[in-house]
Amino acid sequence: MTMPRTSLVSLSDTPWYHVVSRCVRRAYLCGEDFSSGQNFEHRRGWIEGRIRELSSIFAIDVAAYAVMSNHYHIVVRIDAERAAGWGDDEVLARWTRLFTGPVPVRKYLGSERDDLNPSDLANIAAMADTYRKRLYDLSWFMRVLNETIARMANAEDGVTGRFWEGRFKSQALLDDQAVLTAMAYVDLNPIRAGLAETPEQSAHTSVRRRIVDLSAKSTENASSSAQNNTAPVKRVRKVAAQLRRQEAEQLRPEDELQGLAAAPLLGFSSSTREAGAIPFTLPDYLELVDVLGRVVHPAKRGFIPATTPAILSRLDIDLDTFVTSADQFLKGFGSAVGAPQRLADLARNRQCRYLRGMGRARSVFGGAA
Repeated sequence: MTMPRTSLVSLSDTPWYHVVSRCVRRAYLCGEDFSSGQNFEHRRGWIEGRIRELSSIFAIDVAAYAVMSNHYHIVVRIDAERAAGWGDDEVLARWTRLFTGPVPVRKYLGSERDDLNPSDLANIAAMADTYRKRLYDLSWFMRVLNETIARMANAEDGVTGRFWEGRFKSQALLDDQAVLTAMAYVDLNPIRAGLAETPEQSAHTSVRRRIVDLSAKSTENASSSAQNNTAPVKRVRKVAAQLRRQEAEQLRPEDELQGLAAAPLLGFSSSTREAGAIPFTLPDYLELVDVLGRVVHPAKRGFIPATTPAILSRLDIDLDTFVTSADQFLKGFGSAVGAPQRLADLARNRQCRYLRGMGRARSVFGGAA
C-alpha cells in the first residue's frame, strides 16, 4: 500500500486546517454539466455523507464544509491526543471498518485470536501503532475520502483514471481568528457563487446542517438525503465491488462502507473553552455568516452593514477589509492563516524569512496578537 505524501504543514503548527480538493475532469464533480447534459447533483450527497462518516472513525473533527460543483472545502481539527487514548483493539476495529487489514489482524479480530503466537501478537501491536498514527493523519483522511468518491464516480461514469486534481491543498489555521474566518469563508461559498440567497438555502454546507439541526428538522433532512443517495449508490455497488484487488490490505469496496455512522459536526464552546471545541458560540457564528452572506452576495457586494457582529469586535477583525476581500480571502495566504504575530512566530519556527499572507493578515487581523 502506498503511503500518502506527508503534508507540507506540520502537526506541530496547529491542529486546525482548511482543506480544498478539486476535480480534474471536464465533467463536473457535482451539479449539472451543461456540456454533456448530465446531472451529478447526487454526488454532493455522497461527499457530504462520507466526510461525516470518516470523521466518526478518524480522530479528525469537522467544523465546516461546503460541496461545490467541481471542488469541496472542509475545515477540520486533528485530535492526536484522542487517538493516543485508544487501545489497540479499538484502533484495529476502527481501521478495519475502512480497510480489510492483513491476515494476522483479521485473525486477531475474529475467532482465531488464541491461535496467534507471541511473534504474531507483537507484529499486530506494531501495526496498531502505525494505524493509530494514520487515524489522526490528514493525508490518510483525504486519501480515503477522495478514493472512495472517485471510484463511485468512475463506476457511475463507466471510466477509469484520475478523478481528482493531484494532491489536496491545505492551510494551517493558527488562531481563533483564522478558524472563524476560514469557517465563514467555506460556509459562504454557495452564496458567493450565486447558488443560494441565504445560508439556510445553501445545500450541502455545514452551516445549513447546523441550522437544520437547530430548528429540529434533522429527521426530514436525513430522509431527503437518504432518498438522494440510495439510488446512485445502488447503481454503482456492483461495479465498485469489482474494484477489489488481491492485496493483503485494501480499502473496502463501497458496499461494505455503507454502514458507517456519521459523526456530528464539531461543537461550539466559548464560555467553558471545552477542549477541542470551536472557540466561540453558535449564535455568534450564525450571526456572522448571516451578515456576511448578505454583503458578499454577487448582487449585493460592497454593502457594509451599519452594525458589526460582536464576535468580530472581540477578535479584532476588520469587517470592511474582510468583506471587500471575502471572495479571495484565503487565497491571500499560503500554507498558514493567522494574525501577523502568529505568522511571524511560525516563520521563525520553520527557519524561513517570510510566509505568504503577512500583508493580508495585517489588513484584516491588524489588531490581533
